Amino acid sequence: MSLNKKIVSTLKKKKLKLAIAESCTGGLLSSSIISISGASKVFSLGLVTYSNQAKIIILKVPKKIIQKHGAVSVQCCLSMVNNLSKISKSKVCISVTGIAGPKGGSKQKPVGLVYIGIRVGKKVIVNKCNFKNKGRAYIQKQTVKKSLNLLSKIISTS
Repeated sequence: MSLNKKIVSTLKKKKLKLAIAESCTGGLLSSSIISISGASKVFSLGLVTYSNQAKIIILKVPKKIIQKHGAVSVQCCLSMVNNLSKISKSKVCISVTGIAGPKGGSKQKPVGLVYIGIRVGKKVIVNKCNFKNKGRAYIQKQTVKKSLNLLSKIISTS
């Protein structure tokens, strides 16, 4: 069974709803869940908050966080996932923010740097990933894969 199928099945069994806010993956993560038959029973909301403006207006990420730490930071990812939880009323939430490239990286924040936030109930984790810079599509796919792996582990143990 594929990972996304397993996730949909586990969420169904546990009667949990999932919401996703993604930036650098541009909807790929939501799409990987929605592609599974029966996802409508567990998927409540998918937001692509690509711009800083969208993160601030839709996800209520404080402007100060983005100014001080940047959109690609633990602080922004944490704010995204926590506020998504309030907006969506979903028990399970994921936020993704990162630099998919090919441009936009720096020494401090290289292309391939991605933060994945997962919240299940009151439990929240933010995972920092540094994917190899093998192109935009590669980084996006790796981010989706890592997000699904983390989510699968967390929901099967909660």
